[in-house]
Amino acid sequence: MNFRQNNRICQLLNIEYPIIMGGMSWAGTPKLAAAVSNAGGLGVIGSGAMKREHLKEAIDTIRTLTDKPFGVNIILVSPYVDELVDLVIEEKVPVVTFGAGNPSKYMTRLKEAGIRVIPVVASDNMAKMMERIGADAVIAEGMESGGHIGEVTTLVLVNAVCRAVKIPVIAAGGIADGRAMAAMFALGAEGIQMGTRFIASTEADTHENFKKLILKSSIRDTVVTGAPLGHPARVIETRFAKKVRELETKNLQEAEEVLVGSLRKAVVDGNIEEGSFMAGQCVGLINEIKPVKEIIQDIVNEFYETTQTFCEFVK
Repeated sequence: MNFRQNNRICQLLNIEYPIIMGGMSWAGTPKLAAAVSNAGGLGVIGSGAMKREHLKEAIDTIRTLTDKPFGVNIILVSPYVDELVDLVIEEKVPVVTFGAGNPSKYMTRLKEAGIRVIPVVASDNMAKMMERIGADAVIAEGMESGGHIGEVTTLVLVNAVCRAVKIPVIAAGGIADGRAMAAMFALGAEGIQMGTRFIASTEADTHENFKKLILKSSIRDTVVTGAPLGHPARVIETRFAKKVRELETKNLQEAEEVLVGSLRKAVVDGNIEEGSFMAGQCVGLINEIKPVKEIIQDIVNEFYETTQTFCEFVK
């Protein structure tokens, strides 16, 4: 299926398929991002809490693994955000996605450097603002997604954002297969972003305990922690997640303390007792670890089959 002919995301990012990797802290390694780019999507390095030198190393590494376009995700609450923006401009990174805030102060410099800028939005009003300041596209991420979330479901959010803006919209949140991709395109999206599905891949460096948790989880096995602290995040329900939710009703300071470093403990160490295993509700749709290339091809094939079936139905 040739998306390049009429898909604005593929044309904008110079990729084969409009499938974007979520900017996952710790999990979004150069190895995984390169695998996504090599398979025809857009791999994205998750800079998370990286300092400049660590992101520089990651960018250097991905360039040894792929000659395809790739991106860097920058979290606007990072204490190093200014130096990371400086770095991606210096390194001429093709695409930058932004999360957790408004990137308007950086937009002019990034665009002047020829970088495609794609912020994550959680409302139609935010999407309109991003369009006004020059964003090339937006990622509309619903509350089904893993990690830090907003309050609106993907179905409603994508529908509203596609009606609100003229720039391309990438749908995110609870998407793991071609049927979901077809549903998002029916709403007006022109691409999808996935995080959890790529964690459950051969190339992901995430701990095997994390991958096993994804495979055994159902669609009801995620919970939201951190909401009383002002930063809600969807995680797989474990004893640790239950402990955090209980602390949030009794001692917010202690809850915040136990959460510090918990993502790294999950992704890198596979620590079930102290780790926050951030994942979307789509864990219940994932039942196999596969190479990234197979994941993307399966999604594209299922997308095509689903849309063909729908076209036959409405004839």
